[in-house]
Amino acid sequence: MVSLRHLGSTAPANARLHDDHRFRALLSPEDWGRLPVSIWRRFSKRLVDGATVVYVGEVDQAEISRAGFWFAQAARLIGGPLPTSANTGVPMIVAVTEDAASGGQIWTRICGRPHGFPQVIHSAKRFAGPTGLEEYLGWGLSMSLRVRVTDGALVFHSSGYTVSVAGRRWPLPRWLTPGDLTVTHSDLGAGAFRFALEIVHPRFGRIIRQSAVFRESAP
Repeated sequence: MVSLRHLGSTAPANARLHDDHRFRALLSPEDWGRLPVSIWRRFSKRLVDGATVVYVGEVDQAEISRAGFWFAQAARLIGGPLPTSANTGVPMIVAVTEDAASGGQIWTRICGRPHGFPQVIHSAKRFAGPTGLEEYLGWGLSMSLRVRVTDGALVFHSSGYTVSVAGRRWPLPRWLTPGDLTVTHSDLGAGAFRFALEIVHPRFGRIIRQSAVFRESAP
């Protein structure tokens, strides 16, 4: 893979203009090579500790079943990591902050609502765990992620949930989880990309889907 500088990146001034191999290392060279250059840039941008890159967008698709609604409400006990409504046409902001302490990234998602305060979701991507990547949701709860490339898109798929208690990790039984989670990052060209989340429960089927189109905010 060539460097960001050679790709003509428009990375903000606080980005280090060299390759960040953390996401690339999760894929085979063949799979990484099947991604559009714009996705290479987005997932090879290493910021200095504490620096943030911001993506601004709008929710264009959203579905939540009755079971999904109740799973989302129950998840509010651990910080509310799931979408709680099926509103579309509302703004969404994603801020990714480099966290040198963990060697990962802190992700903050802010989703507008037609009325009242927006929903704010915090999580941290850590390059650790059995698959090499996990999403830490708080309260000791983590979700392992496997990464693949499908039709030129970068796809993250859940591979088990664990909870840390007294320094030890314990797997969560499937009945305590919302199901299989898939996040797809696909490029739309002209600086835009789609970020789609889908959760499929083994009994209730697809319970949540949310899709938003983003662009990177100007530095």
